[in-house]
Amino acid sequence: MKVLVTVMPKAGVLDPQGKAIGHALAGLGFEGLGEVRAGKVIELELAETDPARARAAAEAMARKLLANTVIESFRVEVA
Repeated sequence: MKVLVTVMPKAGVLDPQGKAIGHALAGLGFEGLGEVRAGKVIELELAETDPARARAAAEAMARKLLANTVIESFRVEVA
C-alpha cells in the first residue's frame, strides 16, 4: 500500500529555503507571490493491506524519524 507523508515547517518557523525559492521566482519575473514555504514529500510502499494500520505505521515513522515535530508538521495520505 502506498502512503505519502508530507512534511512542512510549522507556522512561525523560519524557512530559508522557501525564502530563497520565492526570491528566485521573483527574479525570474513571476509576480504576485506571497509567502513561499518549502517542505518534503516522502512516498512509502508498505506491505500493510489495512489502510488504518498503514496510516498508523506511517504516522509513527513520521513522529520518530521523518519529521522534527518541534519545528515541522506532517500529513499522512494513504493512496
